[in-house]
Amino acid sequence: MHSLPLFHRIADTRVVVVGTGDMAAAKARLVTRAGGIPCPETEAHHAKIGFVALEDERAAEAAALRLRRAGLLVNVADRPDLCDFTLPSVLDRDPVLVAVSTGGASAGLAKHLRLRLEALLPQSLGALAKALEGARDATRRRYPEADTRRRALDTALSEGGALDPFETSDPKAVDDWLKDTAHEADGEVFDFTLMSDDPEDLTLRQARALGRADTVLHDSDLPEAILVRARADAVRIAMPADPPADGLTVILRRA
Repeated sequence: MHSLPLFHRIADTRVVVVGTGDMAAAKARLVTRAGGIPCPETEAHHAKIGFVALEDERAAEAAALRLRRAGLLVNVADRPDLCDFTLPSVLDRDPVLVAVSTGGASAGLAKHLRLRLEALLPQSLGALAKALEGARDATRRRYPEADTRRRALDTALSEGGALDPFETSDPKAVDDWLKDTAHEADGEVFDFTLMSDDPEDLTLRQARALGRADTVLHDSDLPEAILVRARADAVRIAMPADPPADGLTVILRRA
């Protein structure tokens, strides 16, 4: 991965857009949609990021250099080699945003992946996110310990769970969950024997368990391509080792 995915808040801030015509207008609309204020290069001293939308390659290079010298992060349309950041294709379920990026390799591919996801992700995702935000304090009271709270949410949001995002449409579902759900048992362990070093051969159950795991115990020579499917903050421990007494542990063994 050669880029760090970020969501940058630009509400009520100036964003430079250099160019004219449809390409520049599209960048300006994008800025406005995110709550920013499109502005010309003459106001670059008020901005932190800028877009260059010029057909002429030399003019685009010169504009990017000027903005970068002014301290801005720069995106140059159709020139990923000149970009400090690239724009993903965005699926909007406010406040849920799903961004698909190819790092500038193919905007068309990113768009069509996003279109496929549009058909899969329900409109109710936004309402669920807002309900979870509104219940944050109540959730902390119900689950005071951070690890217990995260495991409870993982269980509720998993497939078939009380808050399954593909099934939940009732705005009261979060309140009902807080009233009815029980604490998840400590010390849950999944023990998997992998038949392949290819992450594409992980079963759905294995992939989901990895995505939720607090601790991953693994054979020392297990490929990074498998281990990276776990949560970024999951503890990794090479075997032999005993699973911890609490939390969700996934054990990965090679066949």
